[in-house]
Amino acid sequence: MLTPPRTVVRREGGLYALERALQRRGFRHVAGADEAGRGACAGPLVAAAAILPEGRRGEIAELADSKLLTPAARERVYQAVCERALAYAVVVVPAVEVDTRGLHVSNLAAMRRALASLATRPEYVLTDGFGVDGLDVPGLAVWKGDQVAACVAAASVLAKVTRDRLMVELDGRFPEYGFAEHKGYVTAEHTSALRAHGPCPEHRFSYANVAAISGRQGRPPRARRPVGIGGREPIQHAEPVEGTVGVALGEPARPSAPVGEDVGMEGGVR
Repeated sequence: MLTPPRTVVRREGGLYALERALQRRGFRHVAGADEAGRGACAGPLVAAAAILPEGRRGEIAELADSKLLTPAARERVYQAVCERALAYAVVVVPAVEVDTRGLHVSNLAAMRRALASLATRPEYVLTDGFGVDGLDVPGLAVWKGDQVAACVAAASVLAKVTRDRLMVELDGRFPEYGFAEHKGYVTAEHTSALRAHGPCPEHRFSYANVAAISGRQGRPPRARRPVGIGGREPIQHAEPVEGTVGVALGEPARPSAPVGEDVGMEGGVR
């Protein structure tokens, strides 16, 4: 039995080369999935999935990894993706669910839900960095997928813009933390506000810096989020763990970034 020739996709082929290669192999509807907010210690985790049309209609001006775009460019690309995608879906995971289920489990479940919610059924799935199990179609985890595959880049823009808008809304409810500026990532200003005011219900108590400030770093995972926060159970303030910014407990610590965390932890331009 003859095997088909191996397909080689070169990086210099551009953002659309991988999808075009898959489409030539018969996978017409290639979906990309990505998330925003893994590194943040406050606010929701947002996952998105998108299928772009074949050919020129699927080529969107300025499309790139959302972290490499300015906020204004992200808004333009977001609008274009919404208008031109064959299908797209966005899933929002609140902070309490991240605390309860864990970051990685919540992330995989959200991407799985986003892909399952697409109005057009994907024939192949590309994800950024790690694979998503439980899908009934073939897929591939692509290193830096949001910089390699157009559909993943489109999903990253959908997730990032949606999450940024939600964080601006949260800033109206909790203005003392500056969510509109740092979007829940750990900056010097955010850390100072956490020390002064303690965590709010939108913080992730399963993250090392929040758990330390709330005095709950020794609690088991499902007990880290206080019951009736701001009510029945007062939060005891403690000194934060140095050098563990926006890191879920149980994950390797990463050093504090000298810039906004969406740049420092996720890379890119504010």
